[in-house]
Amino acid sequence: MSHSADGLEPPKTLPIRRSPAAVRILAAALVGALLYFAHTAFVPIVLAVLFSLILSTPVEALHRRGLPRSAAAVLVMVLLAVIAGAAVTMLRAPAEAWWSAAPRTIRTIERQLRPASMLFGRIEMLTDSAGQMTQVPSAPPTKPSSAAVDPDVASVSAAQPSNRPASKVAVAFLDAMHSAVVSTVAVLIVALFALAGGPPMLARMTTALAKDVNLPHTLKVIGAVRVEVSRYYVSIALINLGLGLATTLITMLLAMPDPLLWGAVAALLNFVPYAGPAITLVLLTIVAFVTFSSLGHVAAVAGSFLALATLEGQIIQPLVVGRRLELNPLIVFLALWFWGWFWGIPGIIIAVPSLITLKVIAEHSRNGKPLVDFLGRAPNRDPGPAQSAKSLNLGQDNKD
Repeated sequence: MSHSADGLEPPKTLPIRRSPAAVRILAAALVGALLYFAHTAFVPIVLAVLFSLILSTPVEALHRRGLPRSAAAVLVMVLLAVIAGAAVTMLRAPAEAWWSAAPRTIRTIERQLRPASMLFGRIEMLTDSAGQMTQVPSAPPTKPSSAAVDPDVASVSAAQPSNRPASKVAVAFLDAMHSAVVSTVAVLIVALFALAGGPPMLARMTTALAKDVNLPHTLKVIGAVRVEVSRYYVSIALINLGLGLATTLITMLLAMPDPLLWGAVAALLNFVPYAGPAITLVLLTIVAFVTFSSLGHVAAVAGSFLALATLEGQIIQPLVVGRRLELNPLIVFLALWFWGWFWGIPGIIIAVPSLITLKVIAEHSRNGKPLVDFLGRAPNRDPGPAQSAKSLNLGQDNKD
């Protein structure tokens, strides 16, 4: 007997409802996997966009004076290349000298660390002998017969591994240089096109991808991001220049070789938060350890730079940069750690600018206040006493 004969209707299937949060999480996971596995293609694009944001201020200033954006972009890029070439030429000689002296430096470090290594070796031998006293003696392993080994074959097989590591290192170095050159060319080309197009091109591309935003608002947000990122890097560049000059002066007073080189290294590496000053400290300590025989002199070099880095990172940079950005230091550290794991050194470079961009976008969004509060307190958002009193008076007037 059918259901229709009994007056019963067949059960209806309910539609499957997909949670918007689950869809967003899945989309974010897919995008993250794409960015991670295709980092070779995406890293130059992201660095080029960051590069164009930094250089957009002088390009836009020249454009406001009547120069076309494309000509202004080419002029700024050529000027930057000339400055970089002059810096490389000035630091080339001491850098090549240290590079050629690297094997001798390593041997010197090994010779000076030999007493400590012998001490640790004796401690390890005592530990092993104490462990062997508590173990049951076992039969000694049988040695393979040396009669079956041809001395010619043994000499050839012993000589082959010494050539293979050198060839592998050379191939790896050439591959790294090829990738670096290709990525650098891609960054320069994309940055040149982005500078030539300017904020209007970025705004049109953004509105084409996002349907719920309009062009004027997008131009306003891009302008705010450009200004904040440019001010951040200008402030950081001035601070790093001061740190480089102070490092040059300190290393010169402490009789370190090539103080100008170490000042330039300190200034450049300081653009990478946390990791950059640590690498500079290690390099200066190694050079002082190789150069001077007194441990007090080595400690003076390391302690002087540590004091400079602490003064710059804990006092000067928060006073100059922190008041304007007001980012949570914990969020900054987690962003550096995550992006460093995700994309390596390029990820560390874009970590702080990505937080600045996200915070500026949230400040110009209707529902962005929770994100702004999470990243750090928004500047100039807290009402002052006069504004609070004015709002209370307006509220009382409306009640009356």
